[in-house]
Amino acid sequence: MSNTYRYGIHEGLTPAELFFLVVLDETCKQTGIEDLVSVSMILLGQRFIPTRGKFNGAVKGTSIASVVSRRLLPYEIKRKVLPTVTSFTSLVTLRLKFTGNLGVFVGRAIPGVGWVLFASDASMIIFRSVNAYNRMVKPEDRL
Repeated sequence: MSNTYRYGIHEGLTPAELFFLVVLDETCKQTGIEDLVSVSMILLGQRFIPTRGKFNGAVKGTSIASVVSRRLLPYEIKRKVLPTVTSFTSLVTLRLKFTGNLGVFVGRAIPGVGWVLFASDASMIIFRSVNAYNRMVKPEDRL
């Protein structure tokens, strides 16, 4: 017969059920304002706003982050030295472009920062969950 465990009010848990509850608990501990910020940044960087015309090969549409940052940061640098990544629809279509406009740079960086924050939260949740689970279970049930 396999080992059973207790977690909070739950009794008779299998190792898989215990791990699921530990992940839920660690997710609740980790999430907070950082999660809202990362998801907001990702959504603000999506190209929801249609645009008039773009050159051939340009990504269609623009984002709220791009529109706002262009208005708030209308500064031009003489050379195009600021790296930006466009087209977050998939890893295959990512393009690196350089710009000299500070507003364009910030607008295109916002969703990327959101993804980094989101990935950081996810990795911390998994790391802490595995450690907490391994401290609770018998050696043969450890991950």
